[in-house]
Amino acid sequence: EVQLMESGGGLVQPGGSLRLSCASSGFGFSMETMSWVRQAPGKGLEWVSDIRSGGGSPKYADSVKGRFTISRDDAKSTLYLQMNSLKPEDTAVYYCQSRWGRGQGTQVTVSS
Repeated sequence: EVQLMESGGGLVQPGGSLRLSCASSGFGFSMETMSWVRQAPGKGLEWVSDIRSGGGSPKYADSVKGRFTISRDDAKSTLYLQMNSLKPEDTAVYYCQSRWGRGQGTQVTVSS
């Protein structure tokens, strides 16, 4: 059974940082391109970032480029998203995603 479990969300002030994690199991994590997507209140899913097998060629949406860093630990089958300089518009539920599906998400709220 494929499982993706996000953690690390929370309430943070503008300019703050959070590190999201996504623990996975049930598929060959190290062979897969992994992504982070998010859904803000009342909006559709938005692609945030992805990283290929082996950690190469990370890509970012323009809205997060220079502030977010995606990484992976294949030994732990875990995906990460380091989020710095957070803005209120980053408020959303963040999901990790593989071709096998998405997790349940973790809420990130950026507010003073």
